Amino acid sequence: MSTKRLLTVSLASATLLTANAAFSNPPHQPYAYLGLGTGFSSLENERDEVDNFIESGGRNFSIDDDGNVWKGFAGYQLNRYLAAEIFYADLGRVRLRGQDGASTDLESTAYGANLVGQFPITPWFSPYAKVGAASWETDVKGNLGDAELDLQDNDGFDPVYGVGAQFNFNPIMVRAEYERYDFDSDYTIDTFTASVGFRF
Repeated sequence: MSTKRLLTVSLASATLLTANAAFSNPPHQPYAYLGLGTGFSSLENERDEVDNFIESGGRNFSIDDDGNVWKGFAGYQLNRYLAAEIFYADLGRVRLRGQDGASTDLESTAYGANLVGQFPITPWFSPYAKVGAASWETDVKGNLGDAELDLQDNDGFDPVYGVGAQFNFNPIMVRAEYERYDFDSDYTIDTFTASVGFRF
C-alpha cells in the first residue's frame, strides 16, 4: 500500500472515530429555561403541630389539607449535571373546620432558589434531585368560632427539597416532581406537580 493511500485511510479512520465520539457524547452547551407547573399539595403534620403553627390554643378542628399548586421557575443549566433555579409557588389552601361549622383557611406562598443535580440516562431523560431555600408566607383567614383563639399569619425562611424526572424534547422540557416545603420546622407541605418549560 502506498504512503499516500495509507495516509488517506488513516485520516478517514480518525475522522470517523471523532465523528462517532461526538455523536455518542455531544458537547454540552449551557442554556437558560423558563417553566410553569401545576399539581396538588398535602399537609404532612399532626393536628397538634398545626395548632402550634397557628398559635390557636385549641384543638377542636378537623383538617382539609388537599389544595391546588401553581408555580413558575427560571433556571440556567450550567453543565450536564448541575443547574441553578429561582422559583415562585402558590402552595394552595389548608382549611381548618371547627366543630360548630366555622372554618379558617391557611394560604401559603413561597419563593426562593434551588440547586438541581441531574443524572442524565439518555439525551432525553434525566432524573434529578434538588435542594434549596424558600422565603414563605402563610396567611390565616377566617376563624374557628372560638373567641379565645388567636390566629396569626406566619412567615419565615426554611429549606425546600425534592426529586423528579425531566424529559427533554428540545427546546421543550417536561417535568414530574415531588417537593417538600419545610416551614417553621413543624409545619410541612408536600407538593406533586407536572411542569412544562422552554429552553433557549
